[in-house]
Amino acid sequence: MKVEFGELKRSYGEAKLFPENVDDLWHLKHLISPGNLVFATTFRSVDGATDKLRPEKTEKKPVRLGIRVEKVEFHAYATRLRVGGTIEYGVDVASYHTFNLDPGHEVSVIRRWRPLDLERVERAVEATLHDVIHVLTVEEGEAELFRIRQYGPERVVTVTGGSGKRVDTDKRSAFFADALATLSKVTGPVVVAGPGFVKDDFVKYLKEKDADLGERVVTVETRRTGRGAVQDVIGQGVLERLVGDLQLSREVTRMEEVLKRIGSGGAVTYGRTEVADAVNFGAAEEVLVLDEYLRDPWVNRLLETAEQMNAKVVVLSSEFEPGQQLEALGGVAALLRFKIG
Repeated sequence: MKVEFGELKRSYGEAKLFPENVDDLWHLKHLISPGNLVFATTFRSVDGATDKLRPEKTEKKPVRLGIRVEKVEFHAYATRLRVGGTIEYGVDVASYHTFNLDPGHEVSVIRRWRPLDLERVERAVEATLHDVIHVLTVEEGEAELFRIRQYGPERVVTVTGGSGKRVDTDKRSAFFADALATLSKVTGPVVVAGPGFVKDDFVKYLKEKDADLGERVVTVETRRTGRGAVQDVIGQGVLERLVGDLQLSREVTRMEEVLKRIGSGGAVTYGRTEVADAVNFGAAEEVLVLDEYLRDPWVNRLLETAEQMNAKVVVLSSEFEPGQQLEALGGVAALLRFKIG
């Protein structure tokens, strides 16, 4: 994402945001909130010329509108962000309008920018400096390719081949060739993951067939296959080593720490009342919150208090498994400096 901030007074002001991919649209979903003022160029129906012989016609022309946001919807598979609200600047003031934002569609957002928002902007800008990482999970007879988005792993394609108790050399070679073909257009780092020796045999085959691709491949042993293998890769910090501080890696490791402490009766708490008490007592070291809860004024006040008490705030994506685990715990949890209660 490309960003240009205007002058901010007491953290309030305008930012021009230029999303370049679907990840950036996902970030925009959490940077645009109800009540914000948003400007963008859009198409709006304008009355055309008419005469008595033909019915009235309308045509859509590009206009720049400013709307007071009421609703924000992210459609990952349609690669589109819908932002709806009442028009305050431009034509048809007081009418309702929806911006359909795609990659390459510049938008200006006027709001109060919290530290969490600025951190998200910085992360989105930083992410554009790196190639997208792909993870190919391999087991006997099946390979799945995942693209690592900032909102979670996205399955690209599944390749199946012959499998059985006896390994048929010809069928395995054909399977490996098909799996390699799925990587032909992939740029950037590739992680080949899975349990056992099949992935190792595939990587050996890959390096023999495509030396350039082989230089970008990292092999990782995992307990699981498919999407579970992707989470194992993230949990081991492999992606973090490839591109630095990757958000998904932080989400997996922090949520694993929460669950570990819950299981062992450690210094952890979850639920709104319990986390609020921990924050007010100064016991919270890290507060984990689900991204969807950032729209809740109560949660925002809690996070502001947490930051004032020198607690670190970690926002988890609702699109990925750690966020879903956090949602099952009430959407908010805290790793504590010391046990309370």
